[in-house]
Amino acid sequence: MAGRGLLAAAGVLFPDGRGRVLVVRLPYDRRRPVAVPGGGWDPQDGSPRRTAVREVEEELGFTPRLGALACLDWTVDHHRPPIAAHLYWAEPLTPAQAAAFTPDRAEVGGWAWLTPEQAGHALPPRLSRRVTACLRAPRAAGPLELEDGLPVGHSLDHLAPGPAPAYTGAAGLADLSPHWPAGLSPAPPADAPPLLDRDSYIASRPRIRAKARTVFTDRAGRVLLVRQRPWDLPGGDVPYWTLPGGGVEADREFPRAAARREVREELGWSCEPGRLLALDWRPGREDTLLVYLFDGGTVADERFASIVLPEEELVEWRLCDPREARALLRPASWARTAAALAARDRPGGPAELVGGYPAG
Repeated sequence: MAGRGLLAAAGVLFPDGRGRVLVVRLPYDRRRPVAVPGGGWDPQDGSPRRTAVREVEEELGFTPRLGALACLDWTVDHHRPPIAAHLYWAEPLTPAQAAAFTPDRAEVGGWAWLTPEQAGHALPPRLSRRVTACLRAPRAAGPLELEDGLPVGHSLDHLAPGPAPAYTGAAGLADLSPHWPAGLSPAPPADAPPLLDRDSYIASRPRIRAKARTVFTDRAGRVLLVRQRPWDLPGGDVPYWTLPGGGVEADREFPRAAARREVREELGWSCEPGRLLALDWRPGREDTLLVYLFDGGTVADERFASIVLPEEELVEWRLCDPREARALLRPASWARTAAALAARDRPGGPAELVGGYPAG
């Protein structure tokens, strides 16, 4: 398990009907005080979508109506575990709704409506790249697949990689919004509980794991499944079928790289993952998983003869029509696979799933 844990977070993009987006002031972060509403995932949330709703309720005092997932950004930092950062669209807010904000002053010290260009400069560089990508790409392209805020996969069809705009932080925001106080955030009251230092806070946050799997089919539309070797645990003697793939080494690779590595290790093939077809958030009693499903494309019949399975891990492979695949896979795994196959036939980004079924 070492190296596989990562953090998860969810934020919300609120448009105002005038092409602007809502940003908030973080009173506890004087170095980078500008952000979008949102925060870290907690196990009781059930999904990142619920995290986004809860965070807005806590920070701004109302329940947002979320739209589509705008992007999933896998971010890497040498000073903390990677983060799977989800960003959701929300319905535009009216001036009356914005005027009714009841912010938690410990979480939000002000807010402002910024144009995409202004937000790009005010937000910290990694968050700026993420938000700017969502604001620039057509909505129909979402959810975008990002790595450290940069487009990959199908997102490259809509965005060109580039540096974040020059960072200016909160400079000048007090002149743009009456709800953004001038000067530094006030010091916390003397009786306020002490804030955790960065390392202690990160150590206190729950972790998830991620897997990367690839969907290969033959010319007849049959899907490639592999059977794992039985393991020495209760239920380990039951045949376990799955799509090719496995765990992401979160501290050293992105999901695309993990999919490439797993296909090489499990099938003996060298190939690049195609479009990201589905993202499945799988809650569990002990572990929560985030599963990336990539398109491996249609494979020529003769190539299947070249499969070389790792004997210590896999027992056999099989090409299955939908009826056979449904019978072999667990219900949630089949639902996830069916959603990925359906996503092949439509444009845009991956399907957002929870436990194999559409999120929402």
